[in-house]
Amino acid sequence: MDQKLDALKFAVAGGIWLGGAFFISTLLALLNVPGFMPFAMLLESMYGFYGYSISATGAVVGAFWGFLEGFVQLGIFALIYNLLIRKKPNQF
Repeated sequence: MDQKLDALKFAVAGGIWLGGAFFISTLLALLNVPGFMPFAMLLESMYGFYGYSISATGAVVGAFWGFLEGFVQLGIFALIYNLLIRKKPNQF
């Protein structure tokens, strides 16, 4: 029995997870919670050109880019996983 992943559902879950992480991390950096400002500054260095900033608006923009990144990366992960578990009946 193959335990395939539903690539679309996995991709959406990854998008929600990473988008939420970007959003919450940015808000916590705005509230000066220790440890979150360096991560928000890293996001700003990577996504600043695409509209991200350490602000309330930036949190929404970050959520969008995080969703997109998570969707693509975990979607590709699920597709690769599904390819790797395909095997012939007498293999192994």
